[in-house]
Amino acid sequence: MTENQPPFQSLTPSFIMDAVESQGYVCDCRTLALNSYENRVYQVGIEEGQPLIAKFYRPGRWTDAQIGEEHQFCFELREHELPVVAPLCNEAGESLFHYGGFRFALYARQGGHAPEFDDLDNLLIMGRLLGRLHRIGAIRPFVHRPHLDGQSFGRDSVALISEHFIPAEYKANYDALTTDLLQAVDEVTAAVIARAIRVHGDCHAGNILWRQDAPHLVDLDDARMAPAVQDIWMMLSGDRSRQQVQLAEILDGYQEFYDFHPAELRLIEALRSLRILHFTAWLARRWDDPTFPRHFSWFNTPRYWGEHILQLREQIAALAEPPLQAP
Repeated sequence: MTENQPPFQSLTPSFIMDAVESQGYVCDCRTLALNSYENRVYQVGIEEGQPLIAKFYRPGRWTDAQIGEEHQFCFELREHELPVVAPLCNEAGESLFHYGGFRFALYARQGGHAPEFDDLDNLLIMGRLLGRLHRIGAIRPFVHRPHLDGQSFGRDSVALISEHFIPAEYKANYDALTTDLLQAVDEVTAAVIARAIRVHGDCHAGNILWRQDAPHLVDLDDARMAPAVQDIWMMLSGDRSRQQVQLAEILDGYQEFYDFHPAELRLIEALRSLRILHFTAWLARRWDDPTFPRHFSWFNTPRYWGEHILQLREQIAALAEPPLQAP
């Protein structure tokens, strides 16, 4: 893979099977690409066995030590009997493998369907799971994986968009709005004392498989140090009254296993704002990857930037509103 090549161009079916077979498996020549953008994930058929899931990490995103901490967190959660899809280890106890310039991990295939968060009972169950996860996540910090902070998610993201992507006709508005938004985020985060713990980091419905009436967490690729509420707010949807009901169910289950600090609710809109800024910059950073223009064709269009400006205005207003209340 040369510096100017798309990052995953070398991942042909033959290469994928060779990588899997380097760990002692025999493939049956069936490979199926699964939905994944940051990394590349494939279902690979195995002779005389169940298919495996092979996850190839995006080059340059994480260090080996950071990926190792992701895996160790999965193993720690599984040792405490949490339903987490953890990577497989070889006979040497290794879970991160190297082949042809790529790093990859293997997983057992897990069935399931997307969670139905309109069912409040499911949110109660998710609350219990997150309470257990955070109780373990609070035992020790990550050493190598990053913190969720206003610099990496906020100011770095804004600098990239402002300097290289935002159209000239939107730049003045964008710069003024992001300055005000980040100032409001800083004021909120400075006012709330919140302990950073190890969290899933990207706990939305797409990273949860529901089977046998229970949730199973997948893809801890974004695990990092952050306030506990980071894993809670993405499960809330609808208007304020609906979110208040949802939050009550989640926290009812959560606090069976771990104490939640209500002051963290003030962080929800700040975290949402940082996620919006980071997501836009993520698309921009990956725009040279051919997969992104193909699947996110609406990005970097005049309509997109107009809607993004409106979204930033709405977030500034949301940060000025009273936070949701703990039951």
